Amino acid sequence: MRTLNVHDQLVSKLVSNNRFWSFDMNISNAIPDDILIEKTLVYLDIDDINLLFKLYPHKKIKQVWLDRIAIQGAYFNRLNNLLAWMYFDIKNPARYLKKVENKHLSIYQ
Repeated sequence: MRTLNVHDQLVSKLVSNNRFWSFDMNISNAIPDDILIEKTLVYLDIDDINLLFKLYPHKKIKQVWLDRIAIQGAYFNRLNNLLAWMYFDIKNPARYLKKVENKHLSIYQ
């Protein structure tokens, strides 16, 4: 029996949780890296997020987090505070996240 690589493990968990309903799941490599990173951070657990850091560089994961999740304010408040503190070594997550959100909102005003 073949063991799944990290990428395939994460895709498999997300598929089993019905998180890729809009993708053709015959080809797991068709899922863009940024989508896999975002969905893993939002929907999977700490062990899976730790695997994500073995698959992608820290800088890439942080950029996806900043671009897609951190900007969503209260919707992901607890998740963002946890990620900021635990994975991105941000000393004052609440202040940092407010700054990120305000910067994002100012672009669209």
